Amino acid sequence: MTAPVTPPSPPSPSRHSHSPPVTASSDSSDSSDSPSGPRGSHRSRRPAGPRDGWRPDLQASLVVFVVALPLSLGIAVASGAPVAAGLLAAVVGGIVAGALGGAPLQVSGPAAGLTVIVADLVNTYGWRVTCMITVGAGLLQILLGLCRVARASLAVSPAIVHGMLGGIGLTIVLGQIHVVLGGKADSHAWDNIRAIPEAIISPHGPATVVGLVTIATILLWPRLPHAVPGFLRRIPAYLVAVVVGTAFAAVVGFDVPRVDLPASLFDSIALPELPDGNWSGIALGIFTVAIVASVESLLSAVAVDQLATSKGWRGPRADLDRELLGQGAANLVSGLVGGLPVTGVIVRSSTNVVSGGRTRASAILHGLWVLAFALFLGFAVEWIPLAALAGLLVVVGLRLVDVAHLRHVRRHGELPVYVVTLVGVVSLDLLQGVALGLVTALGLVLRRVLWSSIRLVHSDGVWQVEVEGTLSFLSLPRLARVLGRIPLGAPVSIELIVDYLDHAAYEHLRGWCANHEASGGVVSIDEIGQVWFRRVDHGERRRSVTPNLPRWFAPWSQWQEVEQSAHPLEDTADGAPSAAVQVDHVGTMLVGVNEFHRRAAPLLRGTFDGLAAGQQPSALFLTCADSRIVPNIITSSGPGDLFTVRNVGNIVPRHDRHRPPLGRPLARDLGRLGSSSPTGAGVGMASGVGMAAGVSIAPGVELPPGAATGSRFGLPVSGDLSVTAALDYAVDVLRVPAIVVCGHSGCGAMNALLTGALHGQPESALAGWLSHAAASLTRTPPPGTEDLAPVERLGRANVAQQLDNLREHPAVRRALEDGTLELVGMYFDIGAAQISVLDEETGRFVDPAEARAKSPAEQSPGGRWDTPARGRKLPSAG
Repeated sequence: MTAPVTPPSPPSPSRHSHSPPVTASSDSSDSSDSPSGPRGSHRSRRPAGPRDGWRPDLQASLVVFVVALPLSLGIAVASGAPVAAGLLAAVVGGIVAGALGGAPLQVSGPAAGLTVIVADLVNTYGWRVTCMITVGAGLLQILLGLCRVARASLAVSPAIVHGMLGGIGLTIVLGQIHVVLGGKADSHAWDNIRAIPEAIISPHGPATVVGLVTIATILLWPRLPHAVPGFLRRIPAYLVAVVVGTAFAAVVGFDVPRVDLPASLFDSIALPELPDGNWSGIALGIFTVAIVASVESLLSAVAVDQLATSKGWRGPRADLDRELLGQGAANLVSGLVGGLPVTGVIVRSSTNVVSGGRTRASAILHGLWVLAFALFLGFAVEWIPLAALAGLLVVVGLRLVDVAHLRHVRRHGELPVYVVTLVGVVSLDLLQGVALGLVTALGLVLRRVLWSSIRLVHSDGVWQVEVEGTLSFLSLPRLARVLGRIPLGAPVSIELIVDYLDHAAYEHLRGWCANHEASGGVVSIDEIGQVWFRRVDHGERRRSVTPNLPRWFAPWSQWQEVEQSAHPLEDTADGAPSAAVQVDHVGTMLVGVNEFHRRAAPLLRGTFDGLAAGQQPSALFLTCADSRIVPNIITSSGPGDLFTVRNVGNIVPRHDRHRPPLGRPLARDLGRLGSSSPTGAGVGMASGVGMAAGVSIAPGVELPPGAATGSRFGLPVSGDLSVTAALDYAVDVLRVPAIVVCGHSGCGAMNALLTGALHGQPESALAGWLSHAAASLTRTPPPGTEDLAPVERLGRANVAQQLDNLREHPAVRRALEDGTLELVGMYFDIGAAQISVLDEETGRFVDPAEARAKSPAEQSPGGRWDTPARGRKLPSAG
């Protein structure tokens, strides 16, 4: 086969398996060294090339470290835990989860999403019991990972997850805003809300100034002018804000509360302690920490996987069950040494990917940097004002209310779920808020599943009832109310676009139709999709009904009331046409046109509007005029994709140097139309792989004299201007990148050619036309077709012959030499509804998937198969 195709890459979590294969653009200088990548791709499939070494991971780990340090301190303060607990959790999350987890590029540590939960546990049970709860949550996560239920934990509506995170973020903001304003945060969000007006009007001290300076630094740092050196602008805003807030307080001489850190990090290690009682509350705490940490970690792992893929990373995909085991082990260790609960953190993980992290070494190194800082530079933490950390947490909390996710949620109609979850988390607690969100989501799903749209339209004297969705007993009151508005005796058209029709709705509709027709009315039922009223076997159970083909795929006979006769020319005894064949075929076609206007045109109007100025097809598709061959169906293409040429036998007349010249204006407009060129030798199957001339398609069948030249039919071989004009226009004007010749099984033209049915009919135009395919009779049958009928072998050989004829055409030959055109041979088995593609190296017709895997595309850097070739202009007409 001459058409090279890019091998499909593994689908990313954000892509479907039927999406076009993506060829990554080359945006890094060191990614072209990989020998394992596909030809034409300039991006390595390995996590890191041998020349990269450890440098990308080292650089990324340092960037992640400076992001994680202030966040770990601030989350510990907001949780009411010892400040060192945040550093311990960052160390354990980086080293343990980084080494054992299933998402190599994910970075774990203390997360803002657990702040509210941990603060409540610390206030209720104390810090050492909270460490025991963290240990229990880690053990539960390990158990869940061993049970391989990680994928099931993702079966939660994103609206609930983002609503939960948004509620946690608002709770953090409502608490830390009081610290910024010089006060103290309360334990409940409602108490903090009620106290905000008083805190605002009260006199403010130095802490407020430090907090506002920190917030302003975070917001303004990313907006620095380009005049500032790049290495400064790349420093994370969170670290800069804490440093600026601390330096400002020191320079001005503010006496504000500061972080209290033990003299040694090892002094902060506190062994877990068993509670005195209330084991039910402890069990609930373990369950809450484990589930929330697991869901947040797994969602973060999936998001990081998508981000890394978009950046060109081609390492192993995230193993979510192993990730759950790694997170459980990290929480087990963190709880034992007195650290906060650990989760995968999207902020640190995305920073790791963007900074060039290639392996899990970057996450592990980040944990080692935090450990080194805590051991040797921990004294510097005591300089940081609490107000600076509070200002940082206010920004972090606000960013948990992600506006971008809010837009997505609203677009999918799940805004009520988001709002209910957020309000529930803020006003009640996290578990109750999530439970309310789940109930709301289930309610919306039930409504969408069970709800049906029922409309009544009166047009041109006909009452039309349109029903869409699931028509069940729950919709009967509305259905009866709509049907009751139709006058007695009026013509009615009921249009059912339903995926399920329960027994109650079926009986109600059937009874109403019978009563309406008894009163003199006429009722027609048009079922689009599943068939309920017009089944051949009326005893068939309704749940086993097979959906109809979509009407734009199905023949008219499958959805219009037309009678089909096996003998359309059969007459009755008196010579009149049979009643079974008295069908208004033009009317049938007009009904189809009307269906297009009603259903397809509104969906395609935007597409056709974009094509109104001109066309830019992806291929010239030359196939047989047989009514069973529909190019757009067998290629899953649409308007503007294929420039289609159809004739009897999918034949390309060989180039005739003596054909009449065209007029000068037309030849000038079409480029090089009518130019003569010496006939070239074919380079297809006839020139190799045993396809020698003179071997019959049907062994044992004697060919009539002149079969090889076409004179057997009594007509000279003559050119055909319509096919030649289409070729010239497609290649020279439209500049199509591919030409496809598609044959098919059961071809009447091939059968006539093989049997000589038109021999001796010199006046037959069909015989003259088929003479252009006579050379196919002299080709060796394609390999693998030995057991097929002679006409099927001839049909496949004819595809190869027409490709050779194409190569002799001057415009095609020039495009092939320039490398701007590809030739593809296809064969459609009608009975099996299966396409096979000609592999011209072996002469076999193979499955398209095999052809794709065997012939990777030779593309320019960054090129994609679905991107128009450079220099191709959109013609204004044609």
